[in-house]
Amino acid sequence: MWQRFAGYVVAVALCLFGANVIDAAPSSTKVHRIGFLSIASAPSGPNQNDSDFQEGLRDFGYVEGQNVVIEYRYANGDIARLPDLAAEFVRLPVDVIVTTGEPAALAAKRATKTTPIVATEFGLDPVKAGLVASLGRPDGNVTGMATL
Repeated sequence: MWQRFAGYVVAVALCLFGANVIDAAPSSTKVHRIGFLSIASAPSGPNQNDSDFQEGLRDFGYVEGQNVVIEYRYANGDIARLPDLAAEFVRLPVDVIVTTGEPAALAAKRATKTTPIVATEFGLDPVKAGLVASLGRPDGNVTGMATL
């Protein structure tokens, strides 16, 4: 159920890191862009993980196609593609980047120091990986969840 929780974290990030908290509220007319970066291959059909993620966002009033757009990028198992995909999000730009797995999180962190990054599906220690300064005070623009 990490996907739904990730939706919660992203919704909070949109509110906290928006240029203005009032403008970032779901009831505003601003359409937020979320970049979703994964090392995996794109799903061939409906994806339960994506549905759970979107449900988490909906719980906070963010509805895809209404006040949020989710840009999905998949590296199809090729780690070398991740830096270019992360850089693409910076160029778009997106309001927040959601990553799945350590390689995607590291690529996003290297691509931007300002765009908030929510790292998910992280099985290793994010401190040892160099993503955050500490679990209690991550510092920088990376937050998320780790299953240590």
